[in-house]
Amino acid sequence: MKAMRNLADYIEAFILGKLEREREEIVVLKRNEVAEAMECAPSQVTYVLGTRFTVERGFQVESRRGAGGFVRIARVPIKTLFYEDVARNLDAETSPQELTVMLRRLQRQELLTAREVELIRSFFTLLYPEVEEQTRVRLMRSLLLRLANLN
Repeated sequence: MKAMRNLADYIEAFILGKLEREREEIVVLKRNEVAEAMECAPSQVTYVLGTRFTVERGFQVESRRGAGGFVRIARVPIKTLFYEDVARNLDAETSPQELTVMLRRLQRQELLTAREVELIRSFFTLLYPEVEEQTRVRLMRSLLLRLANLN
């Protein structure tokens, strides 16, 4: 068994333990309470949340600071997070070339095939000059989020 070497490892293990003990996909914690339990500064908890509980590792973190503040950590399938990230980054100024870059990212993550990338890119290219910006964005976001639920 590999020994934990630093405080960040202990904080990560503490939070993961909470997720597993509560047998939930979401856990809500108070940053100050975690810091007190781990005998560290709240900024160290923030560091661990930002570096160990990332989208790439399958986590979504929502944080509210202040007296009523909390940290909500959700375990989410990585594929869903990648699709949501691309959908969130689409806006009225997204060009067909920028969308192609986003779709290739999904292809590199093995979430889309080359054929699917080409089909979506072609669809967007056809929509681009014909459909009003906000409608185009809404349609593309819907398409991507639907794909996330199908895979």
